[in-house]
Amino acid sequence: MPIYDYTCECGNRFEMLVRSADGPSPDCPGCGGPTRRRPSAVRLGGTASAGRSRDDAPKSWLGTRQGDRETLRHWHRQLSQREKLEEKYPELAGDRRPVLAHEGRFAGAPLRAGDILPTKGDGGAANA
Repeated sequence: MPIYDYTCECGNRFEMLVRSADGPSPDCPGCGGPTRRRPSAVRLGGTASAGRSRDDAPKSWLGTRQGDRETLRHWHRQLSQREKLEEKYPELAGDRRPVLAHEGRFAGAPLRAGDILPTKGDGGAANA
């Protein structure tokens, strides 16, 4: 049975399970007066989460707590779920190029395959 929203002339609003939408409207539980069905409110059960991104995953041996099995299992589960989500919604995939450097001067912006190395004038080391 579906749930319908009703309103009464006295201003009482309520929801009720009704066998058929074509049947008569139930009486108001507050005053017993006639009611009319009104459009149902949008009910959002929560918000969706895309989960952890690949960029959140540890990128070094130290980041995995020296290869701790539970940490590795956790990240494997997280990234497997993310991979399934990215297959369904490709727009979530983001930049999937391999990270070449992520520490030191690249901590804020990891160097990925295909990126141009910053020159001396950019505050980094010269191109080799």
